Amino acid sequence: MSSAEVVIESVSGKRGRSAFVECGRDFAARLPNSVPQLRSEQMELIDPDKNPFFGHARAQLFLAKSGGKTVGRISAHIDELALTMPPEQGFGPGTGNFGYFDAENESIGKALLTAAENWLREQDMTRALGPISMSIWEEPGLLVRGQDHAPMIMMGHHPAAYRGWIEGAGYNIAKTLFTYDVPIDRPFPKLVQRIVKSGQNNERVTVRRVDKSRWDEEAASVLAILNDAWSDNWGFVPLTPEEIAYTGKKLKPIIFEPLNMIAELDGEPVAFMLTFPDINHVLQKIDGKLFPFGWFHLLRWLRKPSQSGMRVPLMGVKKELHNSRLASQLAFMMISDIREASVAEFDSARGELGWILDDNKGMVAIADTIESTCNREYVIFEKAL
Repeated sequence: MSSAEVVIESVSGKRGRSAFVECGRDFAARLPNSVPQLRSEQMELIDPDKNPFFGHARAQLFLAKSGGKTVGRISAHIDELALTMPPEQGFGPGTGNFGYFDAENESIGKALLTAAENWLREQDMTRALGPISMSIWEEPGLLVRGQDHAPMIMMGHHPAAYRGWIEGAGYNIAKTLFTYDVPIDRPFPKLVQRIVKSGQNNERVTVRRVDKSRWDEEAASVLAILNDAWSDNWGFVPLTPEEIAYTGKKLKPIIFEPLNMIAELDGEPVAFMLTFPDINHVLQKIDGKLFPFGWFHLLRWLRKPSQSGMRVPLMGVKKELHNSRLASQLAFMMISDIREASVAEFDSARGELGWILDDNKGMVAIADTIESTCNREYVIFEKAL
């Protein structure tokens, strides 16, 4: 199929968004180890009327078509908050994004990237960063290592060939993200146990489970710590109050108190660690469809997600404690409690940390200390426009 036979179409509205999602689902269905996601969730993420990300962002969706068949897709989008961030933190003035990249072959991929770049130029952007689908808090990066096993909850999964196609279009690596496989069915090393014991003897420190009966308050506290803790990190864009409320509501069904921790210092929340059971375990069974019977399996799983893997997607320690012994101690205390609950209460044997920035020495050191193994690698690319 030659690139001359390919037409790139801008799509919008409910019908266009539906075709965009169906294209992605079709590509995912062909990819070994891919897990079908809930279509309703995929639709909501790209709906300006439902996702508060669009309160500070704008986007254009594109489909590639040839011979009446859809053969690829891509989004081009601009986050106005990201434009205000310091350039040394990844975004900054003039930086737009592409995401949701799928293509039948390299020439189609190049045509899609060109369409996204042209749209970004028309919006006065001078740099493209991606893939980021669509907020940095959703699915950042292209999977470049780890295609041999299924992704956990809220992690992207992409063909190995895409890396060469993107680099062939003139993109360079801007940042690498890691995930780590953690064998949680055995105790952590003695060093970690000593660090945890020392923290437990500190009367100023309390590590407790989240209280789901007052989840709105707990979620606001967690996400406020997140905004503070990550504010100097590469790729950081603050969550707005609307996004905090939205995120809290979306996460509530998969929040299980024994798996989510808040650490307090002198009674004040200063750190958190969230852990999600791997819902992909059940999505694979129902093929990502709630009807006619998928909802039954999903509700049953949500009552008690036994034997599921566990993913730690987010943790944070207030910035005032960064680079202190207490910061790493709190992390070890929370992850130790979560490990014990995962095994004892959910019969889980495997955990995953991530994503973690390649230059986040503190988190990489924690991952190494608990004897975890880097199992997946994602790359975010950049190109001057």
